[in-house]
Order: sequence, then C-alpha cells, then structure tokens
Amino acid sequence: MARQDPLVFLPPMLCDARVFAPQLAELSRDRAVTVAPVHGAERVEEIASSLLDVLPSRFAVAGMGFGGVVALELLRRAEARVTRIALMSCSAMAETPDEAAAREPRLIAAKMGRLPDVIVEELPRTALAETEASSQILSLVRQMGADLGPEAYVRQARAMQRRKDQSATLRNMTRPVLLLTGEADPIVPPKRLEFLSELVVGSALAVIPQAGHLPTLEQPVATTDALREWLGAPLALR
Repeated sequence: MARQDPLVFLPPMLCDARVFAPQLAELSRDRAVTVAPVHGAERVEEIASSLLDVLPSRFAVAGMGFGGVVALELLRRAEARVTRIALMSCSAMAETPDEAAAREPRLIAAKMGRLPDVIVEELPRTALAETEASSQILSLVRQMGADLGPEAYVRQARAMQRRKDQSATLRNMTRPVLLLTGEADPIVPPKRLEFLSELVVGSALAVIPQAGHLPTLEQPVATTDALREWLGAPLALR
C-alpha cells in the first residue's frame, strides 16, 4: 500500500475549499486531507513560503489553476517534502506579456467595486462544459469569489502576472505526477497539458470528458477516480 501522506489541496483563483467538496468527502476517508489558502500575498514565492511554515514535513499536493502555480513553487522550494503532485487546469509556463496586460482592466475594476463583473470575466460560462450543473457551479464560483473579496483577487492576479516558468521544476520530479484537464477547457486547453506530459517522464495525463476549467465540480466522480489512482501510484517512478 502506498504511504498515506497527508493530501493538501490548493484552490484556483477566487475559490475556496468548496471547489474541492466532492473530493474532500471521498478522499478524506483514507487519509488526512486539507485545503490551504492561496490568497495571502502578491507573489507566488511569498505564498509558498508561508505555506511551507505550516504544512506537514511530507505531503502530497494537488493544485488547481492558480493553486497549481503555488504547488509548483512548493515543489521548487521543498522537493524533498513533496511526495507527489497533481496539477489540474494549470499551466507550468509564465504568463505572456499580453496575458499579464489583459489582467490590468480587471484589477482596476475589482478595486472600483466591480468584483462581480471581474468574476464573470475570469470564469465565463464558456469556461465550463455545458451540463445540467453549469449554472449551479457558476453561481457557487461567484459566491466564493464574493466571499474572498476584491483584495484577495488583486493579490492573486498580481501573483499570476509575476509567476515564473516552472517547466524545469516539474520535469525534474521523480515521484508521481498527475496532469488533469477537462476536455472542453478553453482557458488551459488540453493540448498544453498533453505537451507538458511529454516533457515529464512517467507522468499521468487525465483528460476528463464533459468537463471544462473546473473538473472537480463538473465531473467529480471521474476527477476523484483520477486523483485516487495518482495517490495509489508507487512513490518512485524513475
């Protein structure tokens, strides 16, 4: 049986533990599972540093979107403590100048009290696969974003603008790596994860059918199954 190291979930931008609710309910039966906040600073390095002060000495980490960016920085800083890593709906590359510039109007809008509009722009309906649950998921995301507030959004957006390319960090990982994406994700298209999986020897790629940018909520059973398989993989892959 694989070592039952604690599992740490890191949520995407404008989201909290509720984005992982189905996985928390299922996976917590077998191991200690927690969700760590990722909105405390304007640099990914600062967020990772603060988390390492409180996380267990060894842990598995699963990051989604912005949470995946933080997970990669945890791996870069403390590879010996990270027993396995899962990246969901996340790219390991830095933002392009155009992508970073496109965030500026949303930053201004958030500071001016228009956070609901910003949330819709960050996660439009087209970011999700069209299912019966789409409207409910979008409503939940908007509630999570409102609960976190504009200051948290501004810090996360600034951190995204300044993030580093972590492809080399992930490529050097010798323990289980899961790259998970929704087949209909327009924000981080599956091709990006497929390309990354070719760079990371021994990594597992899971493309979730009928899911977009939030597979944990759109297709919770398939996502949880992929995570469970990753958690059960042998620690040494190469």
